[in-house]
Amino acid sequence: MEGYILDWANMLLRWVHVITAIAWIGSSFYFVWLDNSLTKPIAPDLKEKGVDGELWAVHGGGFYNPQKYLTAPKSLPENLHWFYWESYSTWMSGFALLVVLYLFNASTFLIDKNVFDMSPGAAVGFAVSYLLIGWIVYDSICRLFNKNDRLVGILVAIYIAAAAYVACHIFSGRAAFLLTGAMIATIMSANVLAWIIPGQRKVVAALKAGQPVDPIHGKRGKQRSVHNTYFTLPVLFAMLSNHYSMTYAHKYNWVVLILIMLSGVLIRQFFILKHKGKINVLWPAAGVAALAVVAVMIAPQPRPAVAKAEGADAAAASVSFAKVQEVMNARCVQCHAEQPKMMPTAAKGIKLDTAENIKSHAQLIYQQAVQQKAMPLGNVTQITDDERALLGQWFEGGAKTTN
Repeated sequence: MEGYILDWANMLLRWVHVITAIAWIGSSFYFVWLDNSLTKPIAPDLKEKGVDGELWAVHGGGFYNPQKYLTAPKSLPENLHWFYWESYSTWMSGFALLVVLYLFNASTFLIDKNVFDMSPGAAVGFAVSYLLIGWIVYDSICRLFNKNDRLVGILVAIYIAAAAYVACHIFSGRAAFLLTGAMIATIMSANVLAWIIPGQRKVVAALKAGQPVDPIHGKRGKQRSVHNTYFTLPVLFAMLSNHYSMTYAHKYNWVVLILIMLSGVLIRQFFILKHKGKINVLWPAAGVAALAVVAVMIAPQPRPAVAKAEGADAAAASVSFAKVQEVMNARCVQCHAEQPKMMPTAAKGIKLDTAENIKSHAQLIYQQAVQQKAMPLGNVTQITDDERALLGQWFEGGAKTTN
């Protein structure tokens, strides 16, 4: 029953997280596009009201005319809408999901003893510290070098690359990718909580009190908002990466993570410039090139050609299925069975506790355990290279279950 409840918590939290993330990213992308698409007003009445930019758009059968004021309208409306719950809800649901899936199962998801041997408690402590330190370092960079946006961008990029390297040498590959995304997402939400919204509240309070508005609040909020839009695509990849072991299971997974996140930044830069009417295909081309480098880098290595020695094919085809089943029972059914011992329910619904199930998942076993060596997670059951080789020979010999 406990496993059933956890599955429901996982499903519902993931659902809420995706919904709120769509709302946050959608509004963020919209306002970046809107800000870069505004035109200077021509009508005298708009200039008189202090309108700095406007846009006419049609959507859903209606016409819209959003306007941006240089500071604020002469009188603030009572029903002023604030955009922040999208951010807060996304982070809170994401952190709750991290707790339920990763922190409660640290020995399975956070730890890979081949990377760094530590206790579950230490892994949880490192994971939470990783998120907090990420914000502290990022915020310190922005505070110290706030007058030089280019330098801030370079230093933040260097820090994130260094953090990705560290994560990939402490946590399992899967956890390292997700935690790096969670760290950046924490920075994004903290930007809203600590800088963007407080700055806007100070501006509103000053306007209502009839006092002059300090422009520093707008500049700081704008800087953090721009950072957030560049962070978005890297975060989305990091959150989706757990479905693609070919990325996080590679020997140089930290390079893979950095290059794919970089490609997201480059592609995002293209769209930001495009909103301003500047088309430069070099940006997405560079992003695609980075992805191509990764694709070549992590491609499964072809098996070396073996001379047709007498009996070589027969040896591959004659691997005893009984030995294959022994490997499954010793290394795999702890997580992939009707009633697994290390998980509340069969991981991803995959069961390897019968000959029929093993046969039906032969391709997946070969891909995950032999080619990519992504399973078992963190090699928690200590499968050996000889056992992986045996599974490979069995699959290449036809994945038979009758011998």
